[in-house]
Formats: sequence, C-alpha cells, structure tokens
Amino acid sequence: MEERLRILLCEDDENLGMLLREYLQAKGFNADLFADGDSGYKALLKGKYDLCVLDVMMPKKDGFALAQEIRTVNSEIPIIFLTAKSLKEDILEGFKIGADDYITKPFSMEELVFRIEAILRRVKGKKGKEITMYKIGKFTFDTQKQVLMIDDKVTKLTTKESELLNLLCAHVNEILERNFALKTIWIDDNYFNARSMDVYITKLRKHLKDDPSIEIINIHGKGYKLIAPEAEATH
Repeated sequence: MEERLRILLCEDDENLGMLLREYLQAKGFNADLFADGDSGYKALLKGKYDLCVLDVMMPKKDGFALAQEIRTVNSEIPIIFLTAKSLKEDILEGFKIGADDYITKPFSMEELVFRIEAILRRVKGKKGKEITMYKIGKFTFDTQKQVLMIDDKVTKLTTKESELLNLLCAHVNEILERNFALKTIWIDDNYFNARSMDVYITKLRKHLKDDPSIEIINIHGKGYKLIAPEAEATH
C-alpha cells in the first residue's frame, strides 16, 4: 500500500481548518492541523512532511514568518500560502520567501487539491504516476499525443480540447467546477474565456458522439459533468 503524503496545515480559522483537513484526508493525504505558526513550526521540527499549506494571517507567528523559519531547516519542502489578501505586494513577498503557490480566499477545496498535486508532481522524488492514457467508455484518450481513439477512428485534439478533456476525465462522474476549469486552463475566469470554454465543450461533445453512453452535461450554476459508464486511467 502506497504511503499517504503528509501535509502540514496551519489555519487559525477553526471551521475552515477542520473542513480543509477532512477534505485533504478524504482525498488520500495525511493532514495535521495547527491553529498558529508556533505550534506548526514545532510540529515540523518533530515530524516529516511532504508539503506545507500556511495561512498568512495567524496569531503568534504569521505565515510569512513561519515560512522563513521553515526555509532555514528545509529549503526543499513545497509551501502554499492561503490568504484573504490579494495585494500584489503580499503575493510578491510570499514568492520571495520561497512559496510554490499562493491561493486567495475564498477558493474551492478542489482547486487547492489540484494545486497540491501539481506541485508534488514537480517535486523531485515525489512524482506520482503521470496519467497518460484514459479509457472512457469505448474511447481511448492519449493525453500526451492529444488524440481520441475509437475503433479505427483517430481524432487529433487541439491543446485546449485536450486540456479540458483531461480535467473532465480526472473528475469523471463528478462535477467539474466551471471557475476551477477556467483558472486551470485559461488562467482567468472572465466572460470571454467562459464563452470560449463553452465552445470547446460543444466540440468535445461532437468528438464523443460515437459512443452514446458518454455525455457531457451542464450542471446549472456549477459547471460540467462527464458521464461515462467506464472511465479509468490506464497508466
């Protein structure tokens, strides 16, 4: 059995902290929650962690001060900051200290997990199995070659089509949040990008029409859902 990755989670908002811890644990991580920077730092010195998620505004020791102390004892561990602020100066300060990512509240927990997984894939020695192939109903989707195959028919996808289908496959039979998809692929969730994504969803529906058991449905006010009787990562 593969060992669960350990996350040091420091968040002084008790309700948010508990929700985050429960969600991370449900997603297969071991998450230890601390309500201030001091207790978080002591825990880091005692235990072995794979990644830190730090709230910026905390009592006793804020996230920036904690990150600086963490960097003196571990220069490699990835750090993600959570903050209610969106000031450019704060973001720059966070990256200057050595942050790997920065998420502004409010955010979706799904987005946090996606960013954690993306960072861990980049970290030496922590690379998970890169999913290169999905089996969706009667289709095979090669994410590296960006092709969709069914029987003898091979459809070459554009980069955006491939990225969007990859996200849908990663969340098959679950809701893919609209804003999460926009920020992941288009970086910005503005009106024009949203209209662009709708166009790509329509194109993907056409590509997948050869298997009537597969459909991409709209979830009003939330996003999309790829419905497939069989969808799995093959490797």
